[in-house]
Amino acid sequence: MDIALLLEWTIKSIVILLFSLVGFAYLTLFERRVLARIQVRIGPNRAGPWGILQPVADGIKLIFKEELIPDKADKLVFVLAPVITVIPALIILAVIPWGPEVRLFGRVVDLGLASNVNVGVLYIMAVASIAVYGIALAGWSSNNKYALMGGLRAVAQMISYELSLALAYLGPILLAGSMSLGDIVHRQAPLWYIFLQPVGFIVFLLASTAEINRSPFDMPEAEQELTAGYHAEYSGMKFALFFMAEYVKMIAVSVIGATLFLGGYWGPFVDEVAWLGPVYLMIKVVLLLFVLVWIRATLPRFRYDRLMAFGWKMMLPLALLNVAVTGVLVVLLGG
Repeated sequence: MDIALLLEWTIKSIVILLFSLVGFAYLTLFERRVLARIQVRIGPNRAGPWGILQPVADGIKLIFKEELIPDKADKLVFVLAPVITVIPALIILAVIPWGPEVRLFGRVVDLGLASNVNVGVLYIMAVASIAVYGIALAGWSSNNKYALMGGLRAVAQMISYELSLALAYLGPILLAGSMSLGDIVHRQAPLWYIFLQPVGFIVFLLASTAEINRSPFDMPEAEQELTAGYHAEYSGMKFALFFMAEYVKMIAVSVIGATLFLGGYWGPFVDEVAWLGPVYLMIKVVLLLFVLVWIRATLPRFRYDRLMAFGWKMMLPLALLNVAVTGVLVVLLGG
């Protein structure tokens, strides 16, 4: 194998992991400051200037916090469940195109790890579904009836909304005629797909919010009913892994949404200055993250029966209708 190519892949993998981990830490600060501004509060302002060291302080606290494992829990599964939950969130960004090809150190380098794979969207759907197992195992292995109930209804919610989410992916796939995220981005150079697929984008945004258990779809961790749900028995760094999985998934959802519907890295002068691509993509990602935080600050939590009814009776039919109309128009207009 080409040593230079292997080194390139290694560096790209490290950069993507660091982006996810650092992004997770400072997304928590971003969310708290935005929520504070919306709710006319101050927000974190003690740890470091303007509170910028608050994520570091939270991390140190969780590292030194005592970790407890229930006596009758399945200890191996109990320890593995947070890992199974967080790993898919970290590897899902492997197929994202972060920018066009650039010349670097005498080589033509693609700003993405595997962005040219021709089944990128299928990879995203497959990897995202793995997290369901981590949540189910976390609830079961705790030997706690409340954690088990929380795990079961979290799994039911995620599987229900995965159907609508998968159908939301089909709109851009049909328009681009490809499952490669690189092809989907290039086809959006004249016009972003959010203008051709507004219903698909809304379905994607709502279904992905439910998929990552964010408010107002955060029923799996509703303290009023299930004492924090599937992670009720977790503490310390094991709890932090569940916490990290949620926020890394927020970043992943925003990156995927920007790639599928907002043109990805495409923008003015990208064909002339390739390094503008990642900058445009980050601007779109921050915008979508702000929308997710805004939703949390605005909407109350769903009741569980209404949450499931909304997924099956409204989201799924709407997603199916969107796919049918898109398919008919693509055929009639010749792609």
